[in-house]
This record gives sequence, structure tokens and C-alpha cells, in this order.
Amino acid sequence: MSEHKDFAAAMDSDSRKTPVRVAFVTRRTSPHVKRQDDDYVMTFPEALFRGVVAVEVLALVLVVLALFWNASLEQLADPMQTPNPAKAPWYFLGLQELLHYFPPVVAGVLIPTLVVMALIVIPYFRINIEAEGLWTRNRAGRLRILAVVIAVFVVFLIVFDVFAVLIPSLLVAGLMFYSATNPAAPGRFHRWLASKPLSFWIMSWFLLEAGVLTLIGTFFRGPGWSFVMPWSGQI
Repeated sequence: MSEHKDFAAAMDSDSRKTPVRVAFVTRRTSPHVKRQDDDYVMTFPEALFRGVVAVEVLALVLVVLALFWNASLEQLADPMQTPNPAKAPWYFLGLQELLHYFPPVVAGVLIPTLVVMALIVIPYFRINIEAEGLWTRNRAGRLRILAVVIAVFVVFLIVFDVFAVLIPSLLVAGLMFYSATNPAAPGRFHRWLASKPLSFWIMSWFLLEAGVLTLIGTFFRGPGWSFVMPWSGQI
């Protein structure tokens, strides 16, 4: 070490910029040393600039599509004649499809409220905060809980004949059980599924159900909300 070394007191925690320093640790604090720098993106202006660029690109794509294809609009509304079937906008067709199976209070109030509350609360569960795989701990116990929940849910859907929700739910449940099997030597797809937390499975189920219900309401519902094939011309 050089004999003529100048030392200056400063508030700094960058070990690369100031490799020689003295740390004063108080009674209520503890020293913290980072092994490596984490990748990060500043909110302003980097992340905001990327969002603006994405919105502009999407607007240009929509403008180009509008120049080549007309919107699928129907004739002017006639207050003297109600169309049959009277369909809601596409983003409400999932709820309209649920109204076909459940009472209005259940399909229009109870189910959407429970779904929104679940999407708000579930990400704060400890298993999601830690972002670990669903089967990394207590695999046998969680499998039993999942089996009971799926069994009750399946019986409930069969009683109400809600097969539009039952089939996607069984698909997601099958993938969950598959991800819990053979944890010793999984393949790439199996390893990817096994690493997903509970929030991933719930959100995947929600998006799959919303897509299936919207597609059924859009292409498979005819007069009187009866089930028809898209090529029958009765939609």
C-alpha cells in the first residue's frame, strides 16, 4: 500500500468504485455485500420509452389492418326488432356464457367477484412470493389437497352440466398431476411445468376458461342461445 494514500469519508456502497473503505456497522444494522450486479431496467425513461414504442407499433398495425379489412359491423340498430341471439361484446361473452348455466346473481356477481379477489390475493401467498415450484415442498400433502379440490370442483360442474368449464379444468388438472410425477428425471417440458408456482396454474386456468367461454359464445351460440355449429349460418 502506498504511504501517501488519501482517505475521505463518503456515503457509498459501490465496491468497484471505492474498493478500499471502512464500514461502520451500528447496533441496529448488519453489513450487506452483493456478490454481483443484478440486471435491472429503470422505470424512467427506459421502461416508459419501451411502453410508448409498443403502443405506437400496435396503433400502426391496427391502422394497416383497418386499411385492408373492414370491421365486421352489422346494420344499424333497430329498436323495434331485437336480434336473436342478442350477444354482448366479445369481452363480456364469457360472462354471458356463464349466465346460460348459472343464475344471474351467481354468474354475474358472485363468480366475477371471487375471481377478481382471488387474482388480487393469491399472488401475495408465501408460495408465490418465494416463486418456487408447486411441488418442491410437501409434495404428498399438496397432491392430496389438489385431488380433493379437483374432485369437489368436478362434481359441482357435472351437477350443473357446465362442461364448457369442466373440460379445460380437467386439462389443467392433468398437467398439474403430470408435473408432480417422476421428479427425479424429468424432461424439458416436465421440468418447466414442475418449476411453476401456484399462481401460474391459477392464472393459466383462468385465461384458458375465459378463452374457451368467449369462443363458445362467439362461434357456437345461435337463436335462443342454442348450441350450433359455426358453418350452419344461424349465429
